[in-house]
Amino acid sequence: MLRTRLPVSLCHTSQRNPGIITSVLHIIAPHTRPRTVCRNASFTTEQQLEPTLAKPKEPPTSAYIHLPFCRKRCHYCDFPIVALGSTSSQPGYDNDPRISNYIQLLIREIKATKPESDSQPPLETVFFGGGTPSLVPPHLIASVLDALKSKMGLADEPEISIEMDPGTFDNVRLREILELGVNRVSLGVQSFQEELLRVCGRAHGLKEVYEAIEMVSSCEELENWSMDLISSLPHQTEKMWEESLKCTVDAAPTHVSVYDLQVEQGTKFAQLYTPGVFPLPTDVISADFYKMASKTLTEAGYNHYEISSYAKDAYQCKHNLTYWQNNKSFYGFGLGSASYTNGIRFSRPKRLKEYAEWVQRLEDGTVSYGTSDVEVKDMAMDVVMLSLRTARGLDLKEFGREFGWQLVGTLCEAFRPFVDRGLVVPLDRDRRVLSGDDFEFGKGGTAYFVRLSDPDGFLLSNELISVAFGVISP
Repeated sequence: MLRTRLPVSLCHTSQRNPGIITSVLHIIAPHTRPRTVCRNASFTTEQQLEPTLAKPKEPPTSAYIHLPFCRKRCHYCDFPIVALGSTSSQPGYDNDPRISNYIQLLIREIKATKPESDSQPPLETVFFGGGTPSLVPPHLIASVLDALKSKMGLADEPEISIEMDPGTFDNVRLREILELGVNRVSLGVQSFQEELLRVCGRAHGLKEVYEAIEMVSSCEELENWSMDLISSLPHQTEKMWEESLKCTVDAAPTHVSVYDLQVEQGTKFAQLYTPGVFPLPTDVISADFYKMASKTLTEAGYNHYEISSYAKDAYQCKHNLTYWQNNKSFYGFGLGSASYTNGIRFSRPKRLKEYAEWVQRLEDGTVSYGTSDVEVKDMAMDVVMLSLRTARGLDLKEFGREFGWQLVGTLCEAFRPFVDRGLVVPLDRDRRVLSGDDFEFGKGGTAYFVRLSDPDGFLLSNELISVAFGVISP
């Protein structure tokens, strides 16, 4: 089922919704993988893997900035945040020393970071996630952007995204943020039912949702904005989910992220609920919610370009695409965030005190990043997992050049039964569907890509990816 979250060691994505599958992941935890289910491979990994890629091909051109401040912790949230208290409303936090002190620490980290190469290209995407970044005063966000520009440079027309929650901004603050160069807003709506917002422990209500949508959608300076929704919430019915999807389509954002609730250890939801047990929906109902979202949003003109992500033409999130591209490096800055640079994935501490000590060690030159000697099989599994979560799918020719053609053949043969069931789709070089036995895998084969079908293949993505992992690392 869709509920298992992606390995959080790989990437961050708009990652405002802890405890749910994200299209872009927070990099704040050790590497985890789905359970291996394929046991019948008749070869060894060593015989097939060819370690032709040891490090990312290019220096990072994307940076994720973690701004951890929230009014309160939502009941599903397991991310590193700082709860400011919900009694004071924006702009009541504008002079909060907890925010200004953190921003100073964050800027120190940026300044102490050594670029991956002497020819560091300018940043093409910047993503302010959290937390609730819209609680941070615009002048402090500007100081972070100035530090990034000074250290790494910004491209002429970078995509700069920020997460904003209803009830944390007004028209004045929105325009102040856009004047900084921010050109993409991710609005954390989550639900269009007052009772579900209360169940989630959200700090905003339905009135604030509609006010935020009105401000964002009517702002002439903002063309690109996204809306987040959560399915499979406690007491959520099919009628409620249908209403939320309809309201989303009526609001006409350029991008929609749809997440399926996952109950995480240590959260309030984990104390109250058991997955699949009322009042949480069953797996069958959750699957129906997913299919309903895919059908509704696709019919409304959104391209389902990743398991949890839908976009109008030309409005895919460029920052999130970084995480799904093969072996692409990226920067992460701030509490609990992670980077992939110089072939190394590493995370910052999740607690403020330890993070401050880490920044001091970074300035002193004593931070240890670990090793770049990543096992080839781990690289191959990362590529397969991230690729199969996208509509583009796995590029078989590129994968074969990097990891060996024998592995491509065996991997695809393991997928063949799922091709017959319509869960895995082979495509030719022009991305036309190859049906039946009218295709061949391998170096000279007619299949250039394999992708998971929408929605049935996406729904079983964890199981299908586990099959691939069983082949790569039996």
